[in-house]
Amino acid sequence: MDLVMAFADEARSRLDRLMTGQLPAIRQAGVLIADSVRAGGVVHAYGTGHSEAVALEVAGRAGGLIPTNRLTLRDPVVLGSADPAGFDPLAERDPRTAHEVLALHTIEKSDAFVIASNSGGNGSTVEMARLVKERGLPLIAITSLEHSGAITSRHPSGERLFELADIVIDNLAPYGDAVLTTEHGAVCGISSITSALAVQLMVAEAIGLLLADGTVPPVYLSANIPGSDERNDALVARYAGRIRTGAL
Repeated sequence: MDLVMAFADEARSRLDRLMTGQLPAIRQAGVLIADSVRAGGVVHAYGTGHSEAVALEVAGRAGGLIPTNRLTLRDPVVLGSADPAGFDPLAERDPRTAHEVLALHTIEKSDAFVIASNSGGNGSTVEMARLVKERGLPLIAITSLEHSGAITSRHPSGERLFELADIVIDNLAPYGDAVLTTEHGAVCGISSITSALAVQLMVAEAIGLLLADGTVPPVYLSANIPGSDERNDALVARYAGRIRTGAL
């Protein structure tokens, strides 16, 4: 079995399915993001494990929107005063982590959230979603409905991410994420690929909507283009204290 070609075929198939079956939800997410940007809001993104890569696609990305802010498990250490030696690598499973992380960020009524989680059942993920909804803020979830439907939530409520979100984008990953079967187990995770495409599509929808109504979209230029720092810094200053900047 040629695993390279098998995975390439599987990835193409799932990306094609994403473009058809998930496009309505992706467009709705773009509308929600455009509305937040117009209102002066910030789009906050949270993901743990490999879903942190999805949050990186949302926030601080060249070609992406500047009013975006990434929330991470390490924020109590990086942005707060928590002891680095006490960092728990399983903090994503603890609902208390969501409270500790969110308390370090400025959240306003015009803001929106994107939470990415393949399983959708870890304690901090579900608790973050609950906190977002308690504040009355719009929530976009990027998750695997197949995986979420097969698990028991680690949150005391028993809820899963897709049950709390206003808009759910299914990343079409299978249970366990890996898509190829071998005699030694399943290999080659797909969720990062499909989720990244979903993020870029909803950002494209949002920017297209902003352009259509004459709003100049605040977009990052690559830091590796001459003159980009000055341009980006001027736009970032509009959201001072509300978005993550630099390498933090």
